[in-house]
Amino acid sequence: MNAFEVPEVDYDQYTNRQLAAVPLAVLALAILILVGWSLFVSGSVAAPGAPVTPGIDFTGGSELTVVTSMSKAEIGDEFDTEPISVQQAAENAEAETVGPNENQYIVRFQSFDTESLRDQAQSADMQLLSSSSTSATFGGDNQTTAVVGVLIAFAGMSAIVFALFRSFVPSIAVVVSAFSDIVIPLAAMNVLGIELSLGTVAALLMLIGYSVDSDILLNNHILRRSGSFYESVHRAMETGVTMTLTSLSAMAVMAVVASFFNIQLMASIGTVLVIGLAADLMNTYMLNLSLLRWYKFEGVNR
Repeated sequence: MNAFEVPEVDYDQYTNRQLAAVPLAVLALAILILVGWSLFVSGSVAAPGAPVTPGIDFTGGSELTVVTSMSKAEIGDEFDTEPISVQQAAENAEAETVGPNENQYIVRFQSFDTESLRDQAQSADMQLLSSSSTSATFGGDNQTTAVVGVLIAFAGMSAIVFALFRSFVPSIAVVVSAFSDIVIPLAAMNVLGIELSLGTVAALLMLIGYSVDSDILLNNHILRRSGSFYESVHRAMETGVTMTLTSLSAMAVMAVVASFFNIQLMASIGTVLVIGLAADLMNTYMLNLSLLRWYKFEGVNR
């Protein structure tokens, strides 16, 4: 079995502006999607809403697990309150309760009247396996905790980067790349219909770690190791690209397998990580590298 080899890129044929243009354009598009979503989908110009659709973990609501022969559309028609999502559960889950022409579904509502929803499900001859609810207060607490957690992680990352390099351009390159690695998956979540949940917040926190790891690796090889600029870049890429592609492949497999078995949370986490890791490759070896090359050959002498 042949080992994977990272090809050596001829960066000399691209200017710094050309390298930075693509990741900055993608970042600008992602920001536009988030702003547009906040103004025109989840809110209005007068009262902006959330830039990403929050899930039941943050909004609160009720969740029923039912077994029925109805389709997804027919299930929604049986309730006075329209479900926010109807998701078929894993095929093998609770297999002993599922008949040959029946399927198991997880039905979520932005309603806290769980008892009424249970009664409506049973009146429609659905077999009710379980029910649960999340209060609005608890959902709001989750949202606050998640936002604070992401902000603390990002602030801590920024502080460590500035402490390590003690120079503005290399440090800001890492911070901008990490910021883009978070914003791009958030915008993609809106496009793909993935709700913000505690699981996807965990994936975003993981992306901060991945981003800092690959960016610091590149910065360290260029600024602190011996050898020419492009030799240092290639050495960093041999480790960084291999590491990121390995993680990306693993997350892609997880997303595909989870989607096949209808494990929605795992599929969402895998998808967010795949998009974020792909963005990290672009931001590290185009945006970050262009800033470092400018700093190395032009910025230091100014």
